[in-house]
Formats: sequence, C-alpha cells, structure tokens
Amino acid sequence: MNTVASYNFINQRALVRVDFNVPLDKQTFEVKDDTRIRAAIPTINKILNDGGSAILMSHLGRPKGGPEEKYSLNHVVATTALLLNRKVKFIKDCIGEEVNIMAASLQPGEVLLLENLRFHPEEEKGDKEFANQLASLGDVYVNDAFGTAHRAHASTAVIAQFFSPEKRMFGLLMNAEIENADKAISNPAKPFTAIIGGAKVSDKILIIERLLDRADNIIIGGGMAYTFFKATGGNIGNSLCEEDRLDNALQLIKKAEEKNVNILLPSDSVTASSFSNDAERGECASMSISSGYMGLDIGSKAIGDFRTVILQSKTILWNGPMGVFEFSNFQAGTKAIAEAVAEATSKGAYSLIGGGDSVSAINKFNLADKVSYVSTGGGALLEYFEGKELPGIAAILKN
Repeated sequence: MNTVASYNFINQRALVRVDFNVPLDKQTFEVKDDTRIRAAIPTINKILNDGGSAILMSHLGRPKGGPEEKYSLNHVVATTALLLNRKVKFIKDCIGEEVNIMAASLQPGEVLLLENLRFHPEEEKGDKEFANQLASLGDVYVNDAFGTAHRAHASTAVIAQFFSPEKRMFGLLMNAEIENADKAISNPAKPFTAIIGGAKVSDKILIIERLLDRADNIIIGGGMAYTFFKATGGNIGNSLCEEDRLDNALQLIKKAEEKNVNILLPSDSVTASSFSNDAERGECASMSISSGYMGLDIGSKAIGDFRTVILQSKTILWNGPMGVFEFSNFQAGTKAIAEAVAEATSKGAYSLIGGGDSVSAINKFNLADKVSYVSTGGGALLEYFEGKELPGIAAILKN
C-alpha cells in the first residue's frame, strides 16, 4: 500500500485531501471538536518535515449551491495552525488563477488551506474538469480523508487519475483506518462481539448480515431494537419502529440461528412518557412496554447481560449508542457499554469504535484513550465493513 511514510516530499507540493468537516459553534463558528483535524496532523507534519509544502483541501457541512459563511473553512484555520504550531495560509476559493498563483509560490514548510470544496457543485458531482483543476495545484496527491472515502467526489476519487501511481498515496490516518478495520473484520481474535446500536434497522441491515459470517455475538441496542421486539410479537408502546422492516428483523434472527451467532437484544428498557430528558421514566421488560411510553435506553438487566458478553470478548466492534445518550437521564446504558468496552480492552481485547454517535459517546465519557482505536469514519467504516468498494481507496490503488 502506497503511503506517505515511504515517500520523500522534499521540494514537493503535496495536495492533501483531509477531512476537516468538524462541528462549529453556531454563534462564534469556533471549532467545538478538533478530533478530525488532530487526526490529520501526523501526515501534514511528515510532508513538512521532509521539506515539502502542504496544500490542504476539505469540505465542511452541506452548503446549498454556493458559498455560505457558516461553512467557510476559514473557521478552522486558527485550530489547524495551533495544532501544527505554524502559520496556515488561507485562500477564499479552491480553483482559479489566484489559487494557482498562491499554490505555486508555496515554500517548503508552508501550509495553504483551500476554501470549502463543496462551494462548487462540481465537487459532489465528481466533475472531471474540476478535479483536473485541483490536481494542477500539487506535485503529489495524498488522500487522508477516510471519512469521505465512500464518496465518489472530485477530490476523493476522480482526482487520483491525474497523478501517476507513485505520486498518489494514502496518508497516515487513512492507512491506520484501513489497518484497524481489517484487524476487526478480516481475522478477528475470538470471541468477536459486535455492538450495533442507533435508531434504524434499515441503516444497519447490511453490516449485520456481513457480521453474521464473522461475529460470535451481535449485541443490538438503541431505537432499532424495538423493530426486532415488535417483529417477534412484543408490545413496544410508542417506541421507535420501522414497520416496513419487520420481515428484515425476523430474517436476521433466523440467519443468526442458522449460523450459530448469538444475537442479544436488551431484555429490559428505560422508558419515557415522551421524547424528553424531563419525561416521566420507568423500567420494564422490553417486550412489555405500555401504551404511551417509549424505550429510550437499555435497562439495568440488559446492561448486566451485555457487560458479561463484552468482558469475555477478544475483539469488539462498536457502532451506535444504546439509547438517547444526549439526554442525561437516558445515557446510563451507553455509558455502561463504553465502560465495559474500555475494561475489556484493558484486559487485552482489541476494540474498534466507529460511527459518529459511538465516537461522540466515547469522547463524552472520556474513554477514547481506553479503547484500541477510534475511527474518524462513520459511513465510510460501515460501507467498508459491508464489503463495498470505497471510491477514495480504489482510486489510489488503480494501476
């Protein structure tokens, strides 16, 4: 695999696709979580330490058809400069004559951040000419944006063709993401437990099906669990349920039995009278939730059951929370699972945390340094586990 580690960037302008799609404060536009920026720093430093210069390009948010101040990458310049401990230049576009001149004048050790790629609709359309204009800015192309590797966009997939195979490569983050994903999915130490949560079964069907060929245990929590309970004849009150996915849930249960995979659903739930942190709470069997109540977290018995399985595991994949952990009154289940994963890791298990909400949870409970690897990719990691070809990876590997 061609990575920046084996390349000497002396006197080279490296065009680096980073993932600086970070949360900003809605009033001040200050960076609220610098995890993704921090993750790109080793790759940028490798380039600069070799005597090269770095031209950084990224998207931020979902601008509608043109520039929007709230999505300007100018808001991340200060944080990037602080983490790199050097000045970061910024230009208010990513293509055009001014950009060409500024990129061409970069000196070794200098960093230039381009404006939001998605201010040009051609980025998401995968426009070849737009990709060509971006490519002309650098001598070498580096993709270090695993979080966007599943998108066939101009800067992630189309651009690579304008660089010879030895001049296009993965960054250190991208390489680490792939290695850690492979460690969990290709040859996991047994027992392998996958913890799958979140709101919708429809979002997770493909990954659960793929995991049925690899995992020993699949723990299912979050809103998606109630579709399984309803499918098996349970009373779920006002809990979240995808009526059109009841058959899918039954098929997954049947396939798991055929493959001797242990699917664990939360035996009890913390319920609420409304979707609110201040709602009236209760705890009951997940198959017997009264009308007017909804499950918003896993219950104490479920926590104990899941914890036992997690602590016996040698490989753990966690994607998706166990409940509405954003509400303090309904975060106990997700927190307990995070703590169990951390404890299992301390006893020698390999743990991979992937998916935006799981990452948010592990950070919220200050346990990121207590697990093996925290992925920066949500959708990309899911699609990688589903066995799909990721355009951002495939483009680098083409001959």
